[in-house]
Amino acid sequence: MKKNILIAIAVCGLMASCTKSKTETEKIENPDGSTTTITTTETSTGIVDTSKINEAKENLNNKVDQAKNDIDAKADEAKQKIDVAAQKTKQDLNEAGKDIKDAAAKGAGKIEEGAKKLKEDLKK
Repeated sequence: MKKNILIAIAVCGLMASCTKSKTETEKIENPDGSTTTITTTETSTGIVDTSKINEAKENLNNKVDQAKNDIDAKADEAKQKIDVAAQKTKQDLNEAGKDIKDAAAKGAGKIEEGAKKLKEDLKK
């Protein structure tokens, strides 16, 4: 039991001794001539560098966003091509329908003419 407590204390001491700190002091001159001093202190344990993790996370998010935008752009482009093809198909079908109506009307006219001739021939 004493060994475990001593090991725990040693690990805590080691972690505390691995602490890095970075202090930055910035002096800013105000418009009225006075100066303001800002001191920033960053402390890290060195075991896990959260700034690198956050940077990697940000890079990953940027790549995911870029991939999403690329997918959306490709999907929009495909949709536009499909819309154009559908519109052309609709026009082609409308023209085909008109051609069929014209052909049917001509055929009906010829049948009527043939029927009239047959009727006249039968009367003779």
